[in-house]
Amino acid sequence: MTDAKGTEPLPAGDFAVWLAGLDAAIRGDTDSDVPCDGCTACCTASQFVHIAPSETDTLARIPRQLLFPAPGAPAGHVLLGYDERGHCPMLIDNRCSIYEDRPRTCRTYDCRVFPATGVDVDKPGVAARTDRWRFTHPTVLDQVRHDACVAAANYLREHRGELPDGAVPGNPTQLAVLAVEVHDAFRGGDAAVDPDPGVEAVSVAILRRRRTPE
Repeated sequence: MTDAKGTEPLPAGDFAVWLAGLDAAIRGDTDSDVPCDGCTACCTASQFVHIAPSETDTLARIPRQLLFPAPGAPAGHVLLGYDERGHCPMLIDNRCSIYEDRPRTCRTYDCRVFPATGVDVDKPGVAARTDRWRFTHPTVLDQVRHDACVAAANYLREHRGELPDGAVPGNPTQLAVLAVEVHDAFRGGDAAVDPDPGVEAVSVAILRRRRTPE
């Protein structure tokens, strides 16, 4: 079930703790630990799922006819599409049929990245879920980091044309993740946020965080 009809707030956790967990997932050290509680909004949102050639266990579980080359990516990188309902074809009876071998994209996906950065999600079902997340900020650092992530997302959108070509993705999920990755550039101090650290500083932060495809 997508749990799209719920309206009550959902605890997203202490912001700094969540941020550390997401950073570890992005680095590939662990999977994102999202309290989905039966929600399948991201699995039913007409999303393409990227799979790298190194994900051999995943590729072995998915029928080849469901995969096609990922545009603009190196050879071997593929996308898993969705069915006529917008559902992932590996979602059977509202459960992931390959959960133990699910793609890394799914392992690192965390819809809390949208309220963390203020980026609007373009998928109604996912948006209904993300609107309910509520972070807690038990320390000043939690609030500063949250504000810096929002500032980063705003800056990336507003200065897209001044930053390196192709550096700022148009995809909302990728934009939100990039904002989290470079948010340290927007911290003016332990208890301050710098909303405009400058194009050069942000460009350096982007290039430092950019990863080479597998």
